[in-house]
Formats: sequence, structure tokens, C-alpha cells
Amino acid sequence: MVSSDQRRRQLAREKFERQQQRREEARRRTRRLTVVIASALAVVAVIGAGAYVSVGGDDDKDKPDAAASASPSATPSESESAAPEPEMKIDKTAKYSMSLKTSQGDIAFTMDAAKTPHTTNSFKALADKGYFDGTKCHRLTTEGIFVLQCGDPKGDGTGGPGYTIPDENLTALGKAGGDGTVTFPAGTVAMANTGQPSTGGSQFFLVYKDTKLPPTYTPFGTMDEAGLKTVKTVAEAGVAGGAGDGAPKKTVTVEKAAVDKV
Repeated sequence: MVSSDQRRRQLAREKFERQQQRREEARRRTRRLTVVIASALAVVAVIGAGAYVSVGGDDDKDKPDAAASASPSATPSESESAAPEPEMKIDKTAKYSMSLKTSQGDIAFTMDAAKTPHTTNSFKALADKGYFDGTKCHRLTTEGIFVLQCGDPKGDGTGGPGYTIPDENLTALGKAGGDGTVTFPAGTVAMANTGQPSTGGSQFFLVYKDTKLPPTYTPFGTMDEAGLKTVKTVAEAGVAGGAGDGAPKKTVTVEKAAVDKV
């Protein structure tokens, strides 16, 4: 018999996955609309060019093509990417530490490159160029699943670096139980995705309390005690507006992110 607590967790997981799917569907609609707009702009550009040539002008020859500038760019949470992931430059036998200096306190976690080379390499490449600096942790969940989600430059769950990375280390937390989930222990850092394979980009979530989720999210880091305490303090303050899922009441801004070899 399913207990009320188990049912609540199941409903929270299902809500989480529905939200991921809705965001992906919205992004797909946006991509389709952008393609239509780009095509229309291309037609206008061709007609405009013909009219301009007829009067012998060439002052616009250095302007960017309208259709090209309107072409869609992929986000890390999409199943399609516009650019390749960063060139592999890390030591794949080493461990790395990612430190986040935030407005609510420092958060640090270790990454094992031997288990998650693509994820570790991507995070180091992004941190080295200041990608995470000034971003906000845009999502906190306090019911059913217990995570703080960060890494989105847009702050709305749709942003990313324009490429995706493969899933890694998916068996690290054991085999899924009868409910299709495994336990992500408190302190785990894992990749967010759209629910589709290998759609991670820059968004990640920090688990502050044991959480059951499907084993489809790359677990790639472990927070230190101080970092976990910082996230728990944010979680204790709750979600803005009193809901169980949304922007954290205590705004968490990443002031500086760095990745260093341990």
C-alpha cells in the first residue's frame, strides 16, 4: 500500500517531469516560429535587395544578412545543439573542485573527471570564461523533491551555452526501484535536462535533502558540508510567494565561479 508520503513524492516527481516537458515543448514552438520568421525575413531581404540594385546602390553590402541574424540558437536544455561542446582539456584521471561564491554564502563541490569527463570539462570551460558569474539560482523545490537549480544565464529555466553534453555516470546511484527512481542523497550535484537523453547544458541542481528521481540525471558532484549548509539555509527560507516550487525567497546570485584541479 502506498503511503501518503510516498504518494506526495510521486506527485512531485511527476510535476517536475511535466514541467520539464512543457518547457521543452515551448522551446520547440519557439524554434518553429523563429524559423518561419527567419524565412519571411529572407524573402523580404531578397525582394529588398532587388529593389535596391535597380537604383544602383551598394551602401548596405557590409550589413549582416537578416535571415542569418534571426536564425534560432539552441539552449543546453534542448535536444538539439548549435555548437560543439568544448574541446577536452582537463586531466580525465583527476578530481576537480567547483567553488561558487554566492550572495548567500559559499558553495563548493568536487567532481570526479574519471566518471564524468564531459561534464567536468564543460563546467571548467564555462567557469574559466566567467559564464556563471552574475547568474541566479532560479528554482527551489521544497515538496516531494528537494533541490536548488542553478546555471541558467536567463534565469527562467531556458538558457544555456548553445551546446549539449552526453549523459554520464547514470548507474552511480544504483538500480531503479519498483517506482522507477533512485535516491539522490543530500549533497549530490546533478545535471538538469529536458527529460530526453543527453540534453544537459549548463543548468544543474543541488540536492539538499535525500530525493527520489529517475536515474536519468547525471550525478557529477558532491557538495562539502559548508556548501550543503548554505543550500539548506536557502531552502529553509522557502519559495517566494509560499509555493513549493519556484524562485527561492532568498535570492541566490552566483558572484564568482571557479573550477580548479584538486
